[in-house]
Amino acid sequence: MMMLRNAKLLSLSAKFQPSSTEPPQNSRRTNITVGTTLSRRNLSKSSLLILLSTQTTLTPLLDFSKAQAEDTTINNPNPSNCGNRVPTTKAFIDVSIDGEPIGRIIIGLYGDDVPAGTARFTSIVSGKAGISYRRKEFVKIMPGYVQHGGIRSYGVDAERATAAVGTLQNLIEEWERGRRGAICNEIKAGSVGIVVRDPSIPPPKTKLVARNGKLAMEEEVVAVGPNGTEFVITAVDSPELEDSVLVIGKVLEGMGVVEKIREVKTVRDNTSSPYFRVAKVIGDKRAVVAERGFNRPYSKVLVTNCGLIESQTL
Repeated sequence: MMMLRNAKLLSLSAKFQPSSTEPPQNSRRTNITVGTTLSRRNLSKSSLLILLSTQTTLTPLLDFSKAQAEDTTINNPNPSNCGNRVPTTKAFIDVSIDGEPIGRIIIGLYGDDVPAGTARFTSIVSGKAGISYRRKEFVKIMPGYVQHGGIRSYGVDAERATAAVGTLQNLIEEWERGRRGAICNEIKAGSVGIVVRDPSIPPPKTKLVARNGKLAMEEEVVAVGPNGTEFVITAVDSPELEDSVLVIGKVLEGMGVVEKIREVKTVRDNTSSPYFRVAKVIGDKRAVVAERGFNRPYSKVLVTNCGLIESQTL
């Protein structure tokens, strides 16, 4: 029995023995590997030659792109003229917290650079418009800036503001010039600016309504945007505000008062809540109302008096 099994194994192994005319499998693999290695070497040499030959062609293109980038930086006047702005007018605001005076903030306004924004602010701070920031509150205290609520967007005050200082469009035009780099709109620590738009407000929603027995499409405005009377004072560099604020001046004296305002406790910002995020995405009005309350001070931070400082050296 054992001999028969060995004979079968020998016969089976004989079938798989390579023939004398064909090279062994191992030698074929060796040849293929060697061939592949040689072709890769040749390819590497060819690639190196191609790169060396095209270097003179690529270098001018790279230099041209670099020159374009340098031209873009030079053509943007924003970094160069920001330090050259000179205040032309002085204004002041006196502030109290819960009825306790905390000091005065003196602001220098850039009348030559942003005439529309400066005229609007001075007409309100002086009372020339028939309205004033006096007895109006700071409504938002953020880590980097404080925001005054301005004049409400409805009622007699709003009508007087529009009649005296015009619409918001002229401020938006100056803000757009700043975005293009025609004027400086960098927001550094101590900057004072008017809020011209609110990026957090969602776009209007289109809805189907029935009017006089007919269906019609109309836009539903979720929230009211700024009216050009709200202003901010920054405590640190705040480039994120450049999308919404037109810089009209800077704090000359009274940054200590701004720091005291920043120390006031505020309503906790809950925008990181997943429930709030979902409500904001689907356009729930309750989310918009809740967001208005975030970062509002618990104490009443009030402008007790304000006006212009006449004919003094700036």
